Amino acid sequence: MKVFRISGELKTIIFDIDSTLYTNEAYAREQVDVQVRYYAELRGIPADTARSQVQAYREKWAAEHNGAGISLGNTLAAFGIPIETSIRWREELLEPSRFLERDSRLAETFELLRNRFSLIAVTNNPVLPARKTLEALGADPFISEIIGLDTCGVSKPHRAPFLLAAEKSGVQAENCLAVGDRYDIDIALPLELGMGGILVDGVTDVYKLPSLLLP
Repeated sequence: MKVFRISGELKTIIFDIDSTLYTNEAYAREQVDVQVRYYAELRGIPADTARSQVQAYREKWAAEHNGAGISLGNTLAAFGIPIETSIRWREELLEPSRFLERDSRLAETFELLRNRFSLIAVTNNPVLPARKTLEALGADPFISEIIGLDTCGVSKPHRAPFLLAAEKSGVQAENCLAVGDRYDIDIALPLELGMGGILVDGVTDVYKLPSLLLP
């Protein structure tokens, strides 16, 4: 865990979902690969060729943007797949319950946090698979709002979903804290917006948040 900033008047915690609220490398890989395989099928090319194309584009992007990452949605958009199409693919292809199970410790963590803070999820997945993920983890009752790829039509890092999260919870950006596993996608922009930021290595760091944030 790396703490970048925490507001003295923290009111809202904005959570990333994937690889933040669970640690499951198989599902993290499958979320990307199932879409790449589908793209390969539509293009009539081998899956390995499509994987190489995605990797090469992401490496080129990082080299041209000071090492920053780019989301799969934005990568596919560069390949001619509109965000609206990516949304439909994810809604149809992602099945988190095949990989994830209820996490009672995460539920206990959220129970403690929601007594003091609003808990909102901002994800680069559409709302439907994001909701399925939270349901599989047993975390759905604690998240008041999910802001997904289909909510704003843009992927993180982008101002819109983070500012909407603040608006939905009725607070200013400086009253928010972003929690996620990727600095360039989940944390850097919120910090620019005046939010707090905590970079986590996975759900085990999320478990530690009550001891860090609660009196």
